Amino acid sequence: MAHGGLMFYGRENAESRGVTDFYTRAHGSEVAKKDPFALHLEEHEQLRKMYLEAEHEDAYYRDQSVFGDGISIEDTMGVLVKYKCGAILTYSLIAYSPWEGFRVVFNGTKGRLELDVVEMSYVNSGGEQGVEGALEKCTITLRPLFETPREIEVEGGLGGHGGGDPVLLNDLFGDGVGEDRFGRAADHIDGARSILTGIAANKSLKTEGVVFVKDILDLIV
Repeated sequence: MAHGGLMFYGRENAESRGVTDFYTRAHGSEVAKKDPFALHLEEHEQLRKMYLEAEHEDAYYRDQSVFGDGISIEDTMGVLVKYKCGAILTYSLIAYSPWEGFRVVFNGTKGRLELDVVEMSYVNSGGEQGVEGALEKCTITLRPLFETPREIEVEGGLGGHGGGDPVLLNDLFGDGVGEDRFGRAADHIDGARSILTGIAANKSLKTEGVVFVKDILDLIV
């Protein structure tokens, strides 16, 4: 089950905080020049070529205001998941936090394992696009019961998302990922499974009740 909604972005939320000046897109807007959330495509060569100068091809406007009309994606969410094995997952999303990264914690019968990841800021908040999503800090801490906590060495890679971006791009457009000794490569079935929790959470937001993944699978089948 899940709770959440659009609590920061969108026109209504901005108006509730006293904002009176709005714009549709940043390009060509005087109002956008005063908005720290605005994405100015013309100031970044790659973004200008990839999006601004290609708008006649697909009519996609990447620099639309996050406080404009029609914004509907939830920016705040809390999800509670219970698995058949008895494990419980709690998930929290704050999409407007001035912090890029995530924290993952496993609590078990023999202790606690913590993963703390901090990434570089995205380009529309002033960062360099070349390091967008690049790893700033990654720590793994093992806290066994009745023992002294200890740090686990993390082997990272170069590039965005802890070295994951170059591996992904090479898999899609290059020679492949090579040896997959940890079995991390995902197929279309894994992709379908990975989204089921999200689908159930979105349904729970609408119904304000508990949603069973098996019921969603029954509908699909």
